[in-house]
Order: sequence, then structure tokens, then C-alpha cells
Amino acid sequence: MLTHFMAAIGVLGLLTLVPGPDMVVVTRRALVAGPGDGLRTVGGIVTGLLLWGALTVAGLAAVLAASPAVYLTVKLLGAGYLVFLGAQALRQHRRPAPAGRTDAGPAAVGNAWRTGLVGNALNPKIAVFYTGLLPTLAPPQLPAPWAMALLVLLHSTLTVAWLSGYVFLLSKAERVLHGPRIRRALGLTTGAALIGLGLAVAATTG
Repeated sequence: MLTHFMAAIGVLGLLTLVPGPDMVVVTRRALVAGPGDGLRTVGGIVTGLLLWGALTVAGLAAVLAASPAVYLTVKLLGAGYLVFLGAQALRQHRRPAPAGRTDAGPAAVGNAWRTGLVGNALNPKIAVFYTGLLPTLAPPQLPAPWAMALLVLLHSTLTVAWLSGYVFLLSKAERVLHGPRIRRALGLTTGAALIGLGLAVAATTG
């Protein structure tokens, strides 16, 4: 069992570290509204993982992953949401900040927790990941539902640790990233990245 558990930590850890939409969203929220906002976004992301985990244990995620029509619908909704977030970022940063102002207007970017939650709740790739990969990592000594629940909690814990640590690193770099021109450039960059990720998600066939 220990061997399976250590293998699961290694595989899930590597997958957690791979940059994706979650990291871009957290970057934007942390840079626009500060580390607290970034951490709330992480909370929403992990809530989305736990939601998919509950659906997986209940067997519903497998139904979604096996249904092309439902999968396509969720995929397009998720892609559209990423494009929406990107367009929102580009619109917010299309003009330089007024003289003397160094923040980017945190009240204008919506609820951080909801942003993280919706982004993951509309990501059908998690359903495929949980129903396709997690069973291969499950310790055979445990009943399947318990093993899956344990792996989902492990993945969620690794995600919290990684993204929270990433927010901490961003907060340490705040002095460097504090200038309005740099903030605007980063806002435009993350906005374009979100739109690109949304289009890439929409174009995927798997």
C-alpha cells in the first residue's frame, strides 16, 4: 500500500506542477488584487476538484467522460469561460493606470472564489483524469470508493500546497511587479494567455 501511495504522490505531484489555466487564473488574481485574492481563488479551484471528486466517487463523472455530447457541452462552456476571463482582463488593462495609482481595481474583477470554482467545475478534463488515471493509482487493499476519495484528497492537498506557495512567491515579488506599467503588461499577458487557453480547450478533440 505504501508503494502505491508514494507512486500516487509522485504522479499527482508532477501533474499538479504542470502549468495550466488554474495557474494563469491565480496569477492574474494575485497580481490584480493581492495575495489574499489569489488564495481565495485557490480555494475555489480546490472546491472544484472536490466537486469532481465527489462526482467520481458517485460514478457520475464516468458517465460524463463517456458521453461525447455532455463532454462537448461542458468543454465549450469551460473554454468560453476562460475566453471571458481573458477578455475581461484585456478590457480592464487596455488603458494605462491614472498617474499616482498603482492598483488595478480589485473590485472590478469579480469574486475570486467563484472564479476558481467555475473554472474547474467547467473543466471536463478533470472528469477524464479522475476516472481514467486515478483508478490505476488506487491502492488495491482499499475499497474502490475509499481509495478514490483518498486520492482526490491527496490531489487537492498537493494543489493547495503548490498554488498557495506560488501565491506566496508572487507576493514576495510584489515590489518588482508593483509599477503600473508592469502590472498593465502582466494583465494584458495573462488576459491573452487565458484567451489562448480557452481557444486551445475548445479545439481539443479528446
